[in-house]
Formats: sequence, C-alpha cells, structure tokens
Amino acid sequence: MELSMMLDYAGDPRRAADQAAALESAGLDAVWVAEAWGFDSPTIMGYLAARTERLKIGSAILNVYSRTPGLIAQTAAGLDALSGGRALLGLGASGPQVVEGWHGMPYDRPLGRTRETVELCRCIWRRETIDHHGITDMPLPPERGTGLGKPLKILTRPVRPAIPVYIASLGPANVRMTAEIADGWLPTLFIPEKAAAVWGGPLAEGTAKRPPELGPLQTVAGGLLAIGPDAAAVRDLARPQIALYVGGMGAVGKNFYNDLAVAYGYEEEARRIQELYLAGRKRDAAAAVPDEFCELMTLCGPEGYVRERVEAFREAGVTMLNVTPVGPDPAKLIETVKSWL
Repeated sequence: MELSMMLDYAGDPRRAADQAAALESAGLDAVWVAEAWGFDSPTIMGYLAARTERLKIGSAILNVYSRTPGLIAQTAAGLDALSGGRALLGLGASGPQVVEGWHGMPYDRPLGRTRETVELCRCIWRRETIDHHGITDMPLPPERGTGLGKPLKILTRPVRPAIPVYIASLGPANVRMTAEIADGWLPTLFIPEKAAAVWGGPLAEGTAKRPPELGPLQTVAGGLLAIGPDAAAVRDLARPQIALYVGGMGAVGKNFYNDLAVAYGYEEEARRIQELYLAGRKRDAAAAVPDEFCELMTLCGPEGYVRERVEAFREAGVTMLNVTPVGPDPAKLIETVKSWL
C-alpha cells in the first residue's frame, strides 16, 4: 500500500505545495491536487514537479468538460516530462453546478465524455495520428469550421506512452466504467466497512470487462490522520467537509454525495444535512453529521486504533492510503503510518 495526501486547494498553494514537498522525505509516495473552481491544478502540479524528486503528482480532478481531450493529454504529458515520469492523471465529470455554473458548459453525457477522454489520451500518448469522431471531433469536420483542420499526432514525444489514469466516480454506472477502463479509482467519502455493499457489484461487473494489460484496479481513499490519546477529537474536523459534500454539492435530487450517504444507510441524516446546508445553516449541517460517519472515514485515535483503521482500508481494497495529517508534526505522522504499510 502506498501513502498519499490531498493538497489543500483553498489556501496558499505555495505553502501547501512546500509542505507536501517536505513530506516526501518522510515517506509520502504521492500528492493529489484538486481544482474545483479555485486555482487550476496543472500550474500547482508543475511547481510540485520542480520542488520534488520522487513524489508522484496527480490531478484530483481535471473535469472532462472544461478542457478538450487533446489539451488534457498534452497537460498530462507535459507534467510527466517535467517530473520525469511521475504524473498521475485524475479525471472526472465533476458536477452540473461547477460545469454549468463556472465553466458555462452543458452537463451532458458524463460517462461518454469520460470514456472518450480516456481513450483519446491513451492514443495521443502513443503518438497515434488522431482521426476521431464522437462527442469530440478531431479534426473538426469542414462544414463546422474553416475546413483547414487535419488529423494530427502530438508534436513532442511523451516520456511514457501510458500515463496512469484515475477516475473519480461514485454512481454505479460510473464505478462500473472505472473498473473497466481506468488504472485507478478515486472515490470520495469512502467508508471501508460499507464500500462493498455500495460498490461491490459495479466493481465486479466492470472488472469482468477489464483488459488484462491494465492490471488490478488501484484504489485511493483515506481521511484525516491523527495519532494520540486525545486524537479522536480530530474526527470532528471532518464534519464541515462531509456537510459540504452531502449538503451543498448539488441541488436536491442532484447530489451524488447525498445519494452516497443514503446508500451508506444515513438516509434521514442526509436529508437533514442537505436541508440545513441549503438554508445557509452550515454549522448546524456539520453538527448533524453522524458520529459514526466521521469515525469510519477517518484515521484518528490512539496508535493501536489507527493501525486497525489502516487495515480496514487495506481490507476494503485500498492500494493508496490518502491521508490529511493533523497535528504539530505532520512528518512524524507520515513516517509512522508509512512504517505500517
């Protein structure tokens, strides 16, 4: 099992990137850079490539609407070249609030767009000449443009002909596709004890169609990390994030994370969290998050307990434990957990 962390995308990006670079020597294997509607992730990932020597650097996530498949492939290839083959391409459909509200693009055919983007990226990295017509036309048909477009292949030579592609997915159809075509899976709000009941079927169905050359599906999941006699209290720091996702990431009936909370068995609590959050009562929404939810998606408590949580994630199929260290000595936390993996 590898060890990674998610970069704080809401604060000072240089400070966050410098912290991640400092944790490289403590044993951190990878860092994931979110984007949402804040700073773009490729710029920060390029900075991380210059500041590190060994860390894998991943996007979590680039949405498949705001950039063309060609640009996504170029971005990943550029990062892979700058980092000496350490890039991880995390992709996803995001959601209609971001795609339509921030990028001004219609949120249509999310699974088809994701599948097509993955296929095109892999063709581009192999330096194939692209003549593809689907959701994206490469080149654009003459009747839709100047008529000057022609099939092209990437000008430069990628460091690797196959950059690992991870897909962020939650719904059954998307998870099924992820298990079929992706190198890795980026689930959100992952509870290891409940994962098989929610995703076991779609994962098995997708794996049955998976090309052997892809190897086993890699899974990235984890949560807040704190070790010590009083560390259980740190779980409460997860409440605002859970409330944000379950309550605020989408409208009523159009929130994938709320659907996930319901699938976990928190139906009434999920309804209440969303009701409070959309009414602007964010603090009350955080307080309404069940204690069990906070506990099971984090790794906070005495050392023996945290070791048990690490094993729970491992047994649930997690191959890269993604943690957010909380405490005065993040490097010590990373060193400690790395020694268990």
